[in-house]
Amino acid sequence: MARRRKGRDVNGILVIDKPQGVTSNGILQQVKHLYGAAKAGHTGALDPLATGVLPLCFGEATKFSQLMLDSDKAYITTAKLGVRTETADSEGAVVAERPVPDGLTEADVEAVLADFRGDIEQVPSMYSALKHKGRPLYEYAREGIEVERPARPVTIYELTLLAVRPDELDLAVKCTKGTYVRNLVEDIGEALGCGAHVCALRRTLASGFTLADAHQVADLEQMRERGESLDGLLVAPDAALTMFPELTLEGPNLQSILNGQPVRISGQSLTGPVRLYGDNRFVGLGEGQPEGADTTVVVPRRLVSSSR
Repeated sequence: MARRRKGRDVNGILVIDKPQGVTSNGILQQVKHLYGAAKAGHTGALDPLATGVLPLCFGEATKFSQLMLDSDKAYITTAKLGVRTETADSEGAVVAERPVPDGLTEADVEAVLADFRGDIEQVPSMYSALKHKGRPLYEYAREGIEVERPARPVTIYELTLLAVRPDELDLAVKCTKGTYVRNLVEDIGEALGCGAHVCALRRTLASGFTLADAHQVADLEQMRERGESLDGLLVAPDAALTMFPELTLEGPNLQSILNGQPVRISGQSLTGPVRLYGDNRFVGLGEGQPEGADTTVVVPRRLVSSSR
């Protein structure tokens, strides 16, 4: 006998403004319960200290969560100067304290920040969720075990100094996936000669969504208490895929794609992910493979169920 699914079919993306002091998974489970959803996932965890943009995927939208995870991110962070911690943020134990340079100016900081813009390499923190032999690094760290971590290339598209105070810096960062702002702040502190750690972190961009798109969990709870539906807050899965070109299919080509078969498109040259539409709806994501000067073979990769 087939197992009965717990929860209802809910499909789409909901952007949450994650509050401080809770895990991303904790927020996911809370919102999933509010929706009574059968299937949900998030697109990249924020530390409990961090707040801000956290896109949650429901149902069919979970098929695209990896692509959303791979998107660029943006943050505003406050760096506490003169103090290093074991986790590179204010939740970790202090491991070193040094005086902040007297009379630190914006010019002094800008001279250091220049070295951290563009393509750089980072050694991930032992307190990250990266896995070693199937276990996250932070589990080893809590046991006092140090694991060798190779440096990883990341790109810092923007690194803007917003404010300088006697022992703090406010920074805006836009970066590629896999960038650890904690490590970035720690390295900037070392370059300034005094060390630093993150004492505030707010994500302002993820998967193309900004804080303007985000909802407060408390507002969702109040809506439920008033008996209002939350479904109208969801956005379609393709809202997170606008960085990819769009292709509308008709007739036999549409039917072939829906049957999981590749199609040949004349008059276009498409490479990589392609948003596919047909019958006035988003049908999924394909991959364009150029064949000659003006022909593309489109292979279906992630299709949305037509019953959803």
